[in-house]
Amino acid sequence: MKTVRPAAAHLKDLQPYDPKYLPARVYLNANESPYGMSEKARAEFLRMLADEPMHRYPDPLAKELRKAVADKLGLAPDNIVVGNGGDELLFNLCLAYGGRGRSLLIAPPTFSAYQTDALLSYTTLIEVPRAATVDSEGALDFSIDEAAILECVSSGNNDIVMLTSPNNPTGDCLSLEFISELLAATDAVVLIDQAYIEFADPRYDATALLKDHANLAILRTFSKAYGLAGLRIAYVAAGREITDELCKVRQPYSVDSLSALAALAALAEDAEVQQQVKSIVAERERLTRLLGPEGLGLPLTKSEANFFLVRVPNAQTIWQRLYDEYSILVRDLSALPRLADCLRVSIGTPEENDEFIQALSKELRVKR
Repeated sequence: MKTVRPAAAHLKDLQPYDPKYLPARVYLNANESPYGMSEKARAEFLRMLADEPMHRYPDPLAKELRKAVADKLGLAPDNIVVGNGGDELLFNLCLAYGGRGRSLLIAPPTFSAYQTDALLSYTTLIEVPRAATVDSEGALDFSIDEAAILECVSSGNNDIVMLTSPNNPTGDCLSLEFISELLAATDAVVLIDQAYIEFADPRYDATALLKDHANLAILRTFSKAYGLAGLRIAYVAAGREITDELCKVRQPYSVDSLSALAALAALAEDAEVQQQVKSIVAERERLTRLLGPEGLGLPLTKSEANFFLVRVPNAQTIWQRLYDEYSILVRDLSALPRLADCLRVSIGTPEENDEFIQALSKELRVKR
């Protein structure tokens, strides 16, 4: 045949995910760790790899890794489900609890995958927008509308709530008081996406809430602080009511042997990871000072993650200049709703961050 029948009708207006990944000298666009896997963890991974029978299928439930994660969090292995990156686990949650006649509540601007997963799983999307203002200190404020979310879930018609803490792309966190109130107000599955929690103040860690709330699920990943973005491995921590359902919809063997080994090696050398996190947080604070009221005077978010959102004049032009003239790649979000003239910048090494500041300062002095 010279023709092919149309794809599913609900895909008609869906655009493929495009992070604008381009070859560059300095990558500050994808919220990756600038340091990668720690040296000790890498050495342990290579040692483990030598004995791995790669002609055999991996453990389908990654039992050893689930136990290691559970031990770290003070949970039971049955409270952990491992997946091929956070993206798979988010989609699995929509498969398990979404579908026709069901709904997913989100608070944009936030991680774009939530919207895509709702569409692909035929789940009705409910949006409660965040603020988009500048506070009295000149910082960008994308606070979540707590009252509106609580009012929305009080109707009893919600099936899934996905909220991010720290939020991508704004970097702000949810208080545990609000999360507790939300969990008590609904029987919907409340997924708190904490992919960036290692960079945040410990008071935002929601793990302690699991013991009192059967409807809470927490997403974590090895892609960010642990430097394993290329290996795609993450997990959900939740009660058995939720993890049992997630196991029903997961793809067989979705976590390969190498990724599971790398995650085990990284967990074993957690002290090195924490040192890298401290360096990234210190750089985040330094860049905030250099860009904010004391420096270039740009509005930016008070981030708890390994990135920040900054508003610059003519952001699209600045993004292009940074790439063309300096081979520095950041994320241009300026075309998205509520994010006019906003760039998201990941925290790099001190040397990379210096290059970014120097390049941005130079470009801002040029009249456009």
